Formats: sequence, structure tokens, C-alpha cells
Amino acid sequence: MTPMLAPIALAALVLTASLAMADASTRSRRPVDLDAAAHHPAPGTTVPSALAFSADGAFVSYLLPEGEGTARVLWRASATGDAAPEVIARPLDEGNTDENVSQEEALRRERLRLRDTGISQIVRAPQADRSILPLKGDLYLLEGTAPLRRLTDSEAPEIDPKFSPDGDRVAFVREGELFVLDLSSGAETQLTRGATDGRAFGLAEFIAQEELGRATGYWWSPDGEHIAYQETDERAIPEFTIVHQGDAEIVSETHRYPFAGAANATVRLGVVPSSGGETRWFDLPEDGEECYLARVDWEDAHHLLVQLLPRDQRSLRLVRIGLESGQRATLVEETADSWINLHDELTVVPGTRELLWASERSGFKHLMVLDRFGKAIRTLTSGEWPVDAVVHLDAKRREVWFLAGRESPLQRDLYRVSLDGGPIERFTEGRGFCSDAIVSPDGTRVVVTVSSSEQPPVTTLRDRSGRVLATLADAGDDPQLAELTLATPQLTRFKNRDGITLYGAYYAPAAIPAGASTPLVVLVYGGPHVQRVTDSWGLTADLTAQFLAARGFAVWKCDNRGASRRGLAFEAALNRRMGTVEVDDQVDGVRFVAAAYPEADPRRVGITGGSYGGYMTIRCLLLAPETFEAGVAIAPVTDWDGYDTGYTERYMGTPEDNPDGYAESTVLDKAGRLEGALLLVHGLLDENVHFRHSARFVAQLIRAGKPFEVLPIPDERHSTRKAENRRAILGRTASWFETHLGRE
Repeated sequence: MTPMLAPIALAALVLTASLAMADASTRSRRPVDLDAAAHHPAPGTTVPSALAFSADGAFVSYLLPEGEGTARVLWRASATGDAAPEVIARPLDEGNTDENVSQEEALRRERLRLRDTGISQIVRAPQADRSILPLKGDLYLLEGTAPLRRLTDSEAPEIDPKFSPDGDRVAFVREGELFVLDLSSGAETQLTRGATDGRAFGLAEFIAQEELGRATGYWWSPDGEHIAYQETDERAIPEFTIVHQGDAEIVSETHRYPFAGAANATVRLGVVPSSGGETRWFDLPEDGEECYLARVDWEDAHHLLVQLLPRDQRSLRLVRIGLESGQRATLVEETADSWINLHDELTVVPGTRELLWASERSGFKHLMVLDRFGKAIRTLTSGEWPVDAVVHLDAKRREVWFLAGRESPLQRDLYRVSLDGGPIERFTEGRGFCSDAIVSPDGTRVVVTVSSSEQPPVTTLRDRSGRVLATLADAGDDPQLAELTLATPQLTRFKNRDGITLYGAYYAPAAIPAGASTPLVVLVYGGPHVQRVTDSWGLTADLTAQFLAARGFAVWKCDNRGASRRGLAFEAALNRRMGTVEVDDQVDGVRFVAAAYPEADPRRVGITGGSYGGYMTIRCLLLAPETFEAGVAIAPVTDWDGYDTGYTERYMGTPEDNPDGYAESTVLDKAGRLEGALLLVHGLLDENVHFRHSARFVAQLIRAGKPFEVLPIPDERHSTRKAENRRAILGRTASWFETHLGRE
């Protein structure tokens, strides 16, 4: 007989064995090297997308790769959680990729920041078990779990398909014209005519897509009898030509790009019968006022709710327009000294005369209920924290589900509150970051995706009490996680020179001798409407940070004033003076790191970032040369007169009304101040921040006699989509800092 071990001895043995296994597992992992850092997607970041419950609430469907592949397929799971999810649709061949879509679709993917392959988009019918899958420019119909049925077969792609409310028809845009397709007969009805180069119907203009968060340009009426749509006329905007310098053949593309202070697209709103007929046009601006068509909704079959944003973006009007009479009434007017942040929270409460609305009047975005005339009935949320987004409005239970960082700006949870007011209930656990959430139509089932800096995202199906019924996806199963060493960054906070609390994340360097110091690299974005530091897996899965830390650098990132989710005053600190307070806060962050982490050498500091982060990299080198010794600026803005109207004028005004702000914010006339080592990286096809920005700065550096280097990427736009290009950029970045910051 084998003697029985005492419980304590047995526990010690199990613990010792577990630690040994964990240690062996850690030793078998490799640091994040160049190949791993260039790989997409990053470890543990593949999560379900396009989550939705079926109209009857019986199923939940979503897009997710199958097995260890990367192409997304369509899954369906029972809302009871008692059966394993199943694949109900797969893409044809490889499905949608950056390489096999038209230029029009590629640019739309760029606007949507869409990088998924396979089935990358799904459009669901509101009240039927039907879906449209756009694949390689054509449309396919999925009914239940039946095989895909091809709906279109045309040379030009069908853009932005949408079901009619009854699910019997589909509208789309083809070659700038709006069409409706009858699913039973296959007959197409063309609703608009007259599209030409620079003029289109039913498509959101560039500024709406890129800067206003509006991807669509048409809207079905609730009864399906009409479609409201926009006409976009960009012909007053000069063409900007981009040459494909890296191609064997001479190829060029042109874009009508609205530069700050110059002409915008002319947009007007019309309504057309969905069966075809004459369009009724509505005059929206008042007395020649120039404004953006910010949002369009139907209140009912006879009234539109239109949000108008004047070009200076310091006010917002919610206007009701009668379809038959054309009468308009302003229901709400929001104003701000800095700018208005748009939202998508306007919802007509079914069965009532109430509207759900969001406002930043208090300095933080909060929810309120309005009567149909725009008068506030009650405020639902309040406090020094903003609501991020409304997830679901349940008219029967009279409750609103929403996402917010109520407990901490580093976190995000799912909450619910009654439309009649009362206490706010937190649904998720108050740990980490809820990146996605949906609620079933009857409010009995919820799907959430939650992660933290220590835990990859897990997507769970839950009941109304929060009890987990099933795990739909666990990104912790990603095989890459077993292969790579990913160090959890240290979340921290500090006070800047003005006593304002800022949040940062520190990635400790790998494998440096005890007592030694090492260069510090700051990863920066710094611009508005972005938050980089959260208690989420995305912070840990930042492969640029992990790669540089594995190479022996200390790595740091912090959210300076101007970042999102801290309230309008915090964000508006850079109002009309971009590139000022952000630099101060990044300098203060370096000082904090030097005091808190002795291995980080404050005499050898590099900085790198892309887009606004590229601009910040240059600004930090020019304005704080005593702090920053070297920088890699990727796709930087160099003068705000060369960026678009919607973004630039929101934060800076126009060059005409804020000449001093533009003069201070440019880096072009400050090239002579450069003391550190600068590498400029820019995609030659960038249609967002044109390569012209880097070229203009290069010209000034040459005139000033300053040394620098340029890495042009011939076949990339604003985001770097190809692995070989990411590898080249990361490799040059690491070697740049190793050369110019050195190592002890």
C-alpha cells in the first residue's frame, strides 16, 4: 500500500509541480522578435465582430475565423447556450482581402479601418432571418442556414447594402447611383440619375466618413416607402493626384481632398419613393450657412430627424422635417466654446413620444430623455465620467444599456438604467475593459467581450443577471500566446506640471544587467478622440512596445491632455493650439518615468508614433530637444493647412480665423531647431495624410542644413497593411534607436 501524503505536503507538491510547469512553459516561449512584431493580428486579439441577436432573440451570430485561419466566417449560436456554435456561411475562395477588392472598396475599407479578410461585413434584415454578405464586390443572400445565393454579378461593386424594414428588398449604391433590388423577382430599380466624376448619390462624402463618424449616405423610412439620401457634389474641390511610384506600370489616382480653409463638398438631402419617382429636396442650411449633414434618422414614416453641424463645429442643431409639408422645427441646439463631439445615441423610444439624447452640457457626455419638442424631461446619467455608447434601448422594460468608464477612465463596463430615472446598475464585473456588448431584443440575454491587461478577451453569453451561459470565444486560446513572451505593462498615474492626473503604461526592458540603465522609447499618439492607455489586452498586445522592450529598451506611453474619455475640458486643452500642451505632458511623463524606474535613462530618450503621433514626434524633437534625442515620425502632419477641413477646423478653426494658432502649430518653419536624429516614414499612396507633408518638411530640413533620413513606403496608404512593410518599419525603428541612443 502506498502511504497517503499529508494534505499540506500534497499541496506543496502540486504547487511545486505547477510552478515548474509554468516555468518550463515560460522558458519555451520566445521574445517578440521582428517577424512576430510584424504579424497581424497580434496575439490574443482575434475576437468576434459584427455581433447581433436574431430578430426573435433565439440566436446570436458573429464573424470569427475558423480554427487557426485568419479569414472570418459566419457563426451562429443558440441564445440558450446549450449547443456549440456552428458555422453557417463561409467566404467564396479567400473572400474579401485588401488585394482583391476594387479601389473604391479599398478606400472604404481604409475609412472604416477594416482589415478583416474572408467575410468582412454582414448586413442583417431588421425583422427576418436574412443577411447580405458583400463578397468581392457582389452581394450574396443568406436565408437562415441555407447556401448563399448570389444577387448581383456586375463589373462595378455594390456599396453599402441595406435591407428594407420588411427584409424583402435591398438598397445599395453602384457607380454613384442609388438602386433598390427586389429579392423575390430580382428586379433592380434605379432611383437616381446624373452621377458623374465628383457627383454621387447615396454615398457619404470623405469628411463624413473620415472625420464625422458617418459611413452611410442613405436611410430607409420605417415603412419602407421612401429613402432619404444625400447628393454629394465635390466638383468645386480641386483634384489631388497620387502616383503609384512603386508599380511597374504608370498608374495614378485622383481624390478631391478638402484642405483646411478651402472648399468643402456641397451636400443636400432628398427623399425619393423606394419604388422610384421624383426626389423632394430639402434646404437645410439657414441663410447661406455652410454646415455638415452630421446625422439623419427617421422619427416615423412622415418625419426626419436631422442633425446639422455648422462648419465651425461649435454648435449642433437637431431639426425635425415634415416629409409632406417640408416644415422644419429646431428641437435641440447644443453649443460649446471649443467644439461639439458628435454621437450616435439619438433614439426614438418606441410606443412613446420620447427621444433618447446625449449631451456634453455638463462637460461630460451624459444621457437624457426629451419630449418630442426637444424639452428635457429627465437626465439619466451624471457625474465626472462620460457615457461611451448606448448599446440597447428596451422600450418594454423602459431601460437603456450603455458602456462607460464610471469607476475609472482606464476601465469600461456595461451598465443599465431606467428610462424613468433611478440608480445605475453595473452589469459587468468592474474589472478590465468591455470592448463590445449586445443585448437581445427582449432584454433577457447579453453578449459581452471583456479583457484586461492580464487577460485576453473572452466573449460570453449571459443571462440578464450576468450569469455566464456559454463562452462563445476565448482569445486566450490563440496559439501565438504559447509561443511568445508578452510582458504585462505596469499601469500607473502621475501629476503633470499643472497638477492634472495623467495615466501611463510602462514596459520594463528585457534582459539588462542589474544596476544598468537603458534608453527609453516613448510611443506617442497624443491627438484628440483617442485613448491609448486602458486596462485592456490591447495594451499588452502592442507588439511595437513588446518588440522594443524585448530588444532591451524601456518603453513608455501616456495619454496627454487632449485624449478621449476624460471629459470635454481635458480634451479641449489643445483647442486652437495643437502641438503645445501635448508636448508638455509627454515631457512630464518622461520625468516621471526617470524618477519611478531607475533603469530608464532620461539622457537617452527616443519617441515614435504615427499620424498625429508622427506630428507629435517631430514637435517633441523641436520643442523639447533637452528631453528627446531621436525620433521616428510615421505619416506625420507637418502643417495643418495641408490636412482636411472636418478634423483640422474642429480643433484649430480655419487658417484665416486662427493665423497665430496655425503659425505656432506648424513644424515647417521650425526645421532649423532640429537637434536630434529624425527618421521620417511615409506611405506614398497615403490619401489621408499625404506624402506631401513629409516632402514639405524635408525641403525645410534641407534648407536648414539639418541631417535626417526618409523611409518611403511605395505601396502603403495611411495604415500599414502589408507584413513586409510593417517588418521594414519596425526593423528600421529599432536600429534607429540603437544607433542614436546607444546602449551601455
